[in-house]
Amino acid sequence: MSKPVVLIAEELSPATVDALGPDFDVRNVDGTDRPALLTELATAHAILVRSATKVDAEAIAAAPLLKVIARAGVGLDNVDIKAATAAGVMVVNAPTSNIISAAELTVGHIISLARHIPPAHGALEQGQWKRSKYTGVELYEKTIGIIGLGRIGALVAARMQAFGTNIIAFDPYITSARAQQLGVTPVTLDELLAQSDFVTIHMPKTPETTGMLGAAQFALMKPTAFVVNVARGGLIDEADLHDALVAGTIAGAGLDVFVSEPPTGSPLLGLPNIITTPHLGASTDEAQEKAGVSVAKSVRLALSGELVPDAVNVAGGVIDPYVRPGIPLVEKLGQVFSGLAAHSPLTSVDVEIRGELADYDVSVLKLAALKGIFTNVVSETVSYVNAPLLAEQRGVAVRLLTDKESPEYRNVITLRGALADGSQVSVSGTLTGTKQIEKIVEVNGYEVEVPFAEHLIVMVYTDRPGIVAVYGREFGDAQINIAGMQIARHVAGGKALSVLTVDSPVPVSLLTKVRHAIAADVMVEIALTE
Repeated sequence: MSKPVVLIAEELSPATVDALGPDFDVRNVDGTDRPALLTELATAHAILVRSATKVDAEAIAAAPLLKVIARAGVGLDNVDIKAATAAGVMVVNAPTSNIISAAELTVGHIISLARHIPPAHGALEQGQWKRSKYTGVELYEKTIGIIGLGRIGALVAARMQAFGTNIIAFDPYITSARAQQLGVTPVTLDELLAQSDFVTIHMPKTPETTGMLGAAQFALMKPTAFVVNVARGGLIDEADLHDALVAGTIAGAGLDVFVSEPPTGSPLLGLPNIITTPHLGASTDEAQEKAGVSVAKSVRLALSGELVPDAVNVAGGVIDPYVRPGIPLVEKLGQVFSGLAAHSPLTSVDVEIRGELADYDVSVLKLAALKGIFTNVVSETVSYVNAPLLAEQRGVAVRLLTDKESPEYRNVITLRGALADGSQVSVSGTLTGTKQIEKIVEVNGYEVEVPFAEHLIVMVYTDRPGIVAVYGREFGDAQINIAGMQIARHVAGGKALSVLTVDSPVPVSLLTKVRHAIAADVMVEIALTE
């Protein structure tokens, strides 16, 4: 029997090939040579890439035998995950390969800003001896503000503690117990900005976090403070950052990532109080080797039909065909759930499976729920294996409950959670009709039936005449088109819930305006990601 063909499309370390072992026919191709790539994909069972090779719908269609696409790194911008999922092709990456490298680069930026290392080096190269101009500050007893306490944020905290600094952090999904375990003090974002001497951001890039640090936030910071972004381009509003640096609102900045890369022509590059690096977060020999070896191991697991820890789109292993359609449904429910729970840290979550599904092994649905819950919460890539670890690190208790009885639907899946402020949230979903359309059928105890959409708005307010006209007018004036809407209530004049699907993102300022206009108890936008 011939060996499965593993195609290596970019230069990878010898350790990567060694990790694959002798059980595969390993072939090489230049992934940037499109005709050669498509030809070789015709017989490939797996392909390993970095960032230069585009594995798009055309490439996937050219690979009828393909079982797994492996990206030796964190980002997946060059892989069409939706097309891969539709073709039943697993996508894997190496989500933890660069976390130490990224944390260390963050520390490097902080030290460089404190002691003016790059500009002092540049001046000395030009024969200038300017000791007084480059007088810096000690890190000892300074306050470091970390926005986002995921794996990288936690590693930065541990390393900065060695300098004798005071660590404060903002992360709405971290409990006080977890913060205490990490040796940091949890604060609000405004408190962090006002108190910190150095601010470093480690958040995922979502519609809610894009431009998270802008003019209003810089205005809260000390004029002696510095800001660092080694996470995602766009978390900091670059135009507002430029204005703050020019005006002296803040003292300086360190950037490794940009909205557009390379940032050709960016006015930031000419400023004397900014330190920039060309997206080097994962650019260490160790990170590159870890990434290659990690995905090689995943390829071995995938081609042998076993559970793959770092699968991005499918769980791998033996999953009953009746259960498999529930995986994307539950992931979406998880994202809706985390949006509803964003006002307070999550302490526990139950994944309830009712109906015929209860006769099957549905453990993968618990993993899918956690993956969805944390997808837009943490900066690292969430997989089916690290999702339970993320829950454990945050002190979240998780249960899987099954019941064969389901009065209203053949199957219904509910995520129900308790929050640190004593409140509870829940969301339920099902697959309906011969086309198995994914729908939300319950939100916080209100019965609805709403198809999923990329942009959802959930509102809870006191039921009274004219409310729909008020928020309809506000959205219309802002050119936000409402594609669908459903309203639910328990009794007339009590609390009512509206779920809207809209065609475009809703600015936070507009949500705030609508909340005040209708005196809403709850007003959240939930942006679903693939």
